[in-house]
Amino acid sequence: MLNLMKAARSILLACLLCPTATLFAQTISITIAPPPLVAYEQPPCPEDGYFWSPGYWAYGDDGYFWVPGAWVEVPQPGYLWTPGYWAFGDGFYHWHHGYWGPHVGFYGGINYGFGYYGSGFYGGRWEGNAFRYNTAVWSVNTTVIHNTYVDRTVINNGAANNRVSFNGPGGINARPTAAQEAAVHDHHLEATAAQRTFEQQARNDRNQHFSVNHGQPGNAVQTAAGAHPEVAHPGSAAHPEAVNHETAAHPETVHHETAAHPETAHHETAAHPETEHHQAAAHPETVHHQAAAHPEAAHQGTAHHEAAHHAAPHQAPKPQPKKSSGGGEKKEKKD
Repeated sequence: MLNLMKAARSILLACLLCPTATLFAQTISITIAPPPLVAYEQPPCPEDGYFWSPGYWAYGDDGYFWVPGAWVEVPQPGYLWTPGYWAFGDGFYHWHHGYWGPHVGFYGGINYGFGYYGSGFYGGRWEGNAFRYNTAVWSVNTTVIHNTYVDRTVINNGAANNRVSFNGPGGINARPTAAQEAAVHDHHLEATAAQRTFEQQARNDRNQHFSVNHGQPGNAVQTAAGAHPEVAHPGSAAHPEAVNHETAAHPETVHHETAAHPETAHHETAAHPETEHHQAAAHPETVHHQAAAHPEAAHQGTAHHEAAHHAAPHQAPKPQPKKSSGGGEKKEKKD
């Protein structure tokens, strides 16, 4: 018995000392809708073998914080990144984590820009062990990277102002295609160490928190792979992919809108087993363990919380600046 207690203490201590190792293997369910996506320009790809990981709103003890878009090394030839996304269901906003795999799966219908226009992926393709970059979509310096091609058929400027950041009522009404459902059975890899580091850096940077920047983070993107983020100008583009790169060094980035508006669906955790969830480390007073039968039991909703979220099921919630307590209740459940 004593040995079991010592082992439990060791595991707990390891989790406390190494939070970044578990960020992408945990579940987050909260009552505050994520803010609109940040508009930014994509920096040029540094070299062959790097892949664009779009920026997104993550959630921590002080509420939402922006994780900059970044070029990251592909963990394995032939693999593509499926971004994570927020989805509303059962009265909560659930985070579905991103993953690497041979096919891009469902990412909530969210238009992250730069090849991720809500469904599918248009930033490039694998040919054997070499990745070819679509310079009509990604910013690539062709004097450095020669595995390129141009496909402008994906351009659709109608999606330029779509910055909605969550799936479900009040957000994007989308459901996975048959191909995306099939991708559930692919072999997946979790986010790389670099991706986890970028999220942890953003968590520790108060200027990345919505409660401080009100939707305009100073570091919208990582301007160099593996480097500390530098100040970008997130308001310089109406939407992430709205910037035109007219030269070969900075090719034109474009828009694409998936088939009208896909069928309305609540993308529930249980309905889509391919989506795993993340659980942010939190202060005990803000964490409520999720009861599978009655998730609403964890929602001790105050008037402020309900007004911030889901006053009308089919209206997009308006994110509010939050206090250091996190701005909303959070319930967690380890996978």
